[in-house]
Amino acid sequence: MTTREDIASVAEQLAELTRTVDEMAKDLKAMTERADRQQARADSQQDLVDSQQQRAQTQQERIDLAARELADVSDRLQAAANALRDSI
Repeated sequence: MTTREDIASVAEQLAELTRTVDEMAKDLKAMTERADRQQARADSQQDLVDSQQQRAQTQQERIDLAARELADVSDRLQAAANALRDSI
């Protein structure tokens, strides 16, 4: 093999290697973009879950407050009924 043939062979191998690296770079970019989109969807879903949990917590707090108020009203009604019974 002559020097020229060696150079041509190496040049061809480098060109092939360059094409392979370019393809790999494109594949990597596509995978990165897909991963970014999936992460954005996951983040959005987590935000929704967090929002729903906050609403549920707020509703539970309101339910607890209403239950305490109802218990207080019930105690006052019972006291009034007892007082009425005692006065008869």
